[in-house]
Amino acid sequence: MKTECILIDRASTHNLKQVSLAIPKRAITVVTGLSGSEKSSLVFSTLAAESQRMINRSYSSYIQQLMPKYEPAEVARIDNLPFSIVVTQKQLSGNARSTVGTYTDIYTALRLLFSRMAQPFIGYSMMYSFNNPAGMCPTCQGLGTVRSLVLDRLLNMGLSLNQGAINFPTFQPGGWRLTRYTDSGYFDNDLPLREWTSSDLDLLLYGKKQKPAHPGPSWHKTAMYEGLVPRITKTFINQSNGKYQHELEEVTRITRCPDCQGTRVNAKVRSARIAGLNLADCSAMSVTDLQDWLGKIHDNQAETILQDLKRKIANLITVGLGYLSLERDTSTLSGGEAQRLKIANCLNSPLNDVLYIFDEPSVGLHPHDLTGIRKIFKGLRDKGNTVVIVDHDPELIAIADHIVDMGPGAGTEGGQIVFEGDHRSLLESGTATGRALSDPGIVNEPAAPAQGFYAIDKVTAHNVREARAKIPRHMLTVVTGVAGSGKSTLIKEGFMAQHDAILLDQKPIKASGRSNLLTYLGVFDQLRKAFAKATGNSPSLFSFNAAGACPVCKGKGVVTLDIAYMGDTSTVCESCHGTRYSTQALSARYRGLNIAQVLKLTASEAMHQYCEALGPAMQALEDVGLSYLSIGQALDTLSGGELQRLKLAKLLKEGMHETMILDEPTSGLHESNILQQIALLRSLIANKGLTVIAIEHNLRFIGQADWVIDMGPGAGNDGGKVLFEGAPLALMRRNDTPTARAMNAYFDFIKDAAVRS
Repeated sequence: MKTECILIDRASTHNLKQVSLAIPKRAITVVTGLSGSEKSSLVFSTLAAESQRMINRSYSSYIQQLMPKYEPAEVARIDNLPFSIVVTQKQLSGNARSTVGTYTDIYTALRLLFSRMAQPFIGYSMMYSFNNPAGMCPTCQGLGTVRSLVLDRLLNMGLSLNQGAINFPTFQPGGWRLTRYTDSGYFDNDLPLREWTSSDLDLLLYGKKQKPAHPGPSWHKTAMYEGLVPRITKTFINQSNGKYQHELEEVTRITRCPDCQGTRVNAKVRSARIAGLNLADCSAMSVTDLQDWLGKIHDNQAETILQDLKRKIANLITVGLGYLSLERDTSTLSGGEAQRLKIANCLNSPLNDVLYIFDEPSVGLHPHDLTGIRKIFKGLRDKGNTVVIVDHDPELIAIADHIVDMGPGAGTEGGQIVFEGDHRSLLESGTATGRALSDPGIVNEPAAPAQGFYAIDKVTAHNVREARAKIPRHMLTVVTGVAGSGKSTLIKEGFMAQHDAILLDQKPIKASGRSNLLTYLGVFDQLRKAFAKATGNSPSLFSFNAAGACPVCKGKGVVTLDIAYMGDTSTVCESCHGTRYSTQALSARYRGLNIAQVLKLTASEAMHQYCEALGPAMQALEDVGLSYLSIGQALDTLSGGELQRLKLAKLLKEGMHETMILDEPTSGLHESNILQQIALLRSLIANKGLTVIAIEHNLRFIGQADWVIDMGPGAGNDGGKVLFEGAPLALMRRNDTPTARAMNAYFDFIKDAAVRS
């Protein structure tokens, strides 16, 4: 039996407590547990990292240098480790040439179909590619959009060239590109632009390449004059190196290509059609509509291509992405949409006996959408693969063949396996997960709103058309509905445009190894000043980014060696032993501890020992359930759920707004953590008079709302309607929307008396 399991022996990565376990092959294993209980340390930092590291070692040293680096996991050994594919929540590449169609290879298959069947025949598959010169629109180079300079932003007409009239780097005074104009001999460099003649302005902006007749003495002999617009377009806009991107955004605007109308392909490609549609038409329609169109196409010679297309499209529809179009840029997808796209791609793969590892695939998904995801996981298992899922969702836990529950607490109090077994045994186990799954919570039937409403009037954006809704003041409102139903549009494009509110969204915190909880909360300066006052030193001595940095590792805590083609290797700094600080900084103590020792304290410990400097910030961390974290813990080591709660803690510390909008606040949270979050929001509403709006799918959370707005009925063009407004119990009684049906199934609703208010 051992050969049928992946064996992990004594893993101690991060806070893992010498964990050993057997993960059955060709089965679905769900790893769950409290947020911060070290699930990610076990699955990603140990199992996935070691598998990826072993894979990379099979390549040449030169190739290894180009691939992601994985530190050796802290584990005695891992046996029977298969090739792994890790599917994370990270958004897909921001490459402007990456679309849903290219990522899934559906566009590639469509190109092949058109090269076989389209009339007139214009050439083979590559002729239809917008990433190939033969097929791309010559005006936008296959991007579908053009970036053009906005002259009112580029030029300050009240200034002269010498005063900095050109608002772009290196064209400012002292910049070498400015000399291409001031030394040309064409212009009065001290005359404000508004006083120039129209011909001089035209020469400045659009002048063709030419050799100046009377340049200044500093003009280079071989240099050619060229107008601002062609020079900036050629040197910056048409380059993809990312340099000065922020500055470019300030002086340009992006519009749909006037020649191809955003289709990316040239006129020749658009002329070739199958059953009345060209390739651009197919790319613009929803995946569901494309499936219907393909069902009407019959050609024996192209049958293999058609079947491949239908299979890939069916997988996208299965994971609930039928509302997307192939032309949609992957960079515009949400984290949940990107992950489902990756999941659908996994089922397209012919690989077998692979270890698939998924990071919280339920994030951003309505229970209705999870039906297709569960099918995908079962399909991967039934093809002979091993599936490991890190998740909290009750429905995903229920499909597991094997469940690993981590705990018993979070942080240093986690890192142990508190349960292993099947779903029925978990419900009877008495662990935090077992208790939470056995008790779905209550359904709220609040008193009628007594403080009036905020009105959302006529929202028309994306798939939402003239939608109206109302939000009760000083209550908890949950906006729900299937993924893509228009929830975010109703609130972000509607409510926020019409009312003042603060948004806590899903955008990731910019985390690095040099940022920690204290720097993010803005209180590290206070701690350093307290140390400085107590020890008589400068505050900069207690910063590992300034005077206090270890001189060997420069405050990084590790020393990185570049071993030519073997790539970089990192070791703990022998001088500071990973503390990041110099000997002088470590010798100074305040209340018995040096600065490095203080940074190892948990938020709970720091709140009591250094209350004057850190008290309010540490209280905010405790309120959101993060008091177990070390205050010096680097942000890039936190889980997604921890980062989301950290953002809420910062909001609490800085002072609340009258109306707060939370975008999927339960993302990455265990069911018991969700109860804590609900209690916090209830406290804020009761004690501070807040109005809280949450865009959410979690059924326990929805049940505890005062007011529910349910969007749908479907996604994309099939959504965008307000289906219901009112109390959650009233929604369940109607039982006529995907949310209502999911709530009834979750709460096992039988009769009104069974539901506690």
